[in-house]
Amino acid sequence: MLLSAGGSRHFKPVKGGKVKNLRCVRSSRCAFHCLSFCPLIRYHEKTIARPGTHYRQLRAKAGSHLLVAAIHHLQVFDILAATPCNFYHLRKKTGLKPRPAMVLFPALAAMGLIAADGQGLFRLTELGRYLSVTEAGNVTGYTGLEKSDQGVLQMTACLKNDGPLDIQSGLSYVKDDTAPSPMDEPEAARFFTLALAGRARYLSPLVAASLPSHNGHLLDVAGGTGFYTYEWLLANPNASATLFDRPEVLKVAEELLIDFCGDNRQMYASIHSRLHFIAGDMLVDSLPPADLLLAASLFHDWPEDVCCSLAKKFAGALNPGGEIWIHDAFLADSFDGPLAVTDYSALLFLATKGRAYSRGENRNWLAAAGLQNKSLEIATLMDYGLIAAIKPAESRVLAL
Repeated sequence: MLLSAGGSRHFKPVKGGKVKNLRCVRSSRCAFHCLSFCPLIRYHEKTIARPGTHYRQLRAKAGSHLLVAAIHHLQVFDILAATPCNFYHLRKKTGLKPRPAMVLFPALAAMGLIAADGQGLFRLTELGRYLSVTEAGNVTGYTGLEKSDQGVLQMTACLKNDGPLDIQSGLSYVKDDTAPSPMDEPEAARFFTLALAGRARYLSPLVAASLPSHNGHLLDVAGGTGFYTYEWLLANPNASATLFDRPEVLKVAEELLIDFCGDNRQMYASIHSRLHFIAGDMLVDSLPPADLLLAASLFHDWPEDVCCSLAKKFAGALNPGGEIWIHDAFLADSFDGPLAVTDYSALLFLATKGRAYSRGENRNWLAAAGLQNKSLEIATLMDYGLIAAIKPAESRVLAL
């Protein structure tokens, strides 16, 4: 334990497992959508591959950079070889602030290199001992071959500084207090939104199927591509929705709605007539009232104090009896994994003001906002999942 501070269609397969000219009967969207999500699809011999492993492999490089930085630039293993430390003291000895510590220490625990005992003291595991220069037969000479790698040096600098030294070039998705959001720049907004479109298209049918069926209004905050909203509106033909994001992002989302519907004009007309695109800044602008609020891959971009404030703002936008649903990749509440999420947390750390958070951390923000957490935990794919909370029928949301 690691302690913290403080989803019926049919197809005919061809030889080799490939499918030709397959179109979805629900719409004219791609065959990939059908193969991935049609619940009664008939597989031929082998389960069709899913792209989740691609993301894990891409994110694993950040975990490797964390490891080499911990060994050779922060001396974590030498420190713990000398004496066990609790979270606070290990943070102080490595010179890390809370956020980088909560990126690094869970990652090392997920790798099986450190572990916390019943008193919350970090100790080296049998495997971790080989990463201290004090251990006979240690492998630090070999790992040291990578200590001057540019990715390692960048990670080390970010760990020591709690983020990039050059905020203007280092923060990809979120605005700085003194600078406009990169997502307000047309080229940057299009690049990042389209870069995330594949993941959203893949996950959105599962998320939409997990959200409550409803005839009310869905508010998708920082909805990006809009795919989660489009799928939910498709499944709830009497409902309406608002897609709230930066103006340049919404321009791309409107184009993606056309792509989503393909040549199915009836689908497009139905979704478009029930959908509002509202441009704004969720940090400062008021939000429209909603029966359901979706925060997908949102909180992980922000530091804890902003997450807490956003939870209160989102709670304020919910109608009594409304629900907030959070879709994200969550750390274990014990902060010792899973490894795929600690790797992802390292990437988030480099590119945003946040990191991966646990379900417990998210639930604490929701509870502090006057919401009642639901016990459900729904796994989607690619190491993501859903949690939810409800606003009591008689509710007083705490002031910001």
